[in-house]
Amino acid sequence: MMPLEAKPTRPLPREQVRAISQAFLPASPWGNRWDHYYTRSKLGSDPLYPGVCEALRGTRAPLLDMGCGLGLLAHALRAQGIDLPYRGVDNDAGKIARGRTAAARAGLADVAFDVVDLARGYPPHAGSVAILDVLQFIPPDAQARALDAAIAMLVPGAKLVIRTGLEDGSRRARVTRAVDVFSRVLGWMNAGPSRYPGADALRARLEAAGLAVEFTPLFAGTPFNNWRVVATRT
Repeated sequence: MMPLEAKPTRPLPREQVRAISQAFLPASPWGNRWDHYYTRSKLGSDPLYPGVCEALRGTRAPLLDMGCGLGLLAHALRAQGIDLPYRGVDNDAGKIARGRTAAARAGLADVAFDVVDLARGYPPHAGSVAILDVLQFIPPDAQARALDAAIAMLVPGAKLVIRTGLEDGSRRARVTRAVDVFSRVLGWMNAGPSRYPGADALRARLEAAGLAVEFTPLFAGTPFNNWRVVATRT
């Protein structure tokens, strides 16, 4: 049975959410404010980012954020006082461009973004890896390749941090799939959900690679079946 944390992780503090979202305001008062409002909503309601920051606190290895979107993790890390080098990659060139602009506006140091199609290959990296809300959107064979690539990047003391829905037949799992499908319909995601990993298979794959593995629920205050998986190269 996967352990539940005694105190569920909460979203970022309001003042941090407000400061981060300001970096996503358009240059013109008449510009598109979608990213600004999305950032306020996402950071203000999702325990993902403080959960990932908690997992990475105390590590010094550079971080590769695979499928980074707008790069909100970079902002959360800096807001939480974590200054490890960050590189975000995503196949959505529009999000990468807007992420670069927001990071520059916020004055984030040691942060980089690149357009990378992870379906074609993985960038060279040695350090920690984050795979957040990505695995469920790619088929099982691609999931396996992504995990193997991330595991190969880990150096001693580095961590692989995953946030994913899990397929366990629960009501939360059904809600998670429905919302992921809706996100694809809206056009925010450029792919719909494929298959959610099972907890036992995911744990077995990571432990077979010699990693110490922890599962923690990240659904506090939300209806989703989201879990944080931290695999450490000891």
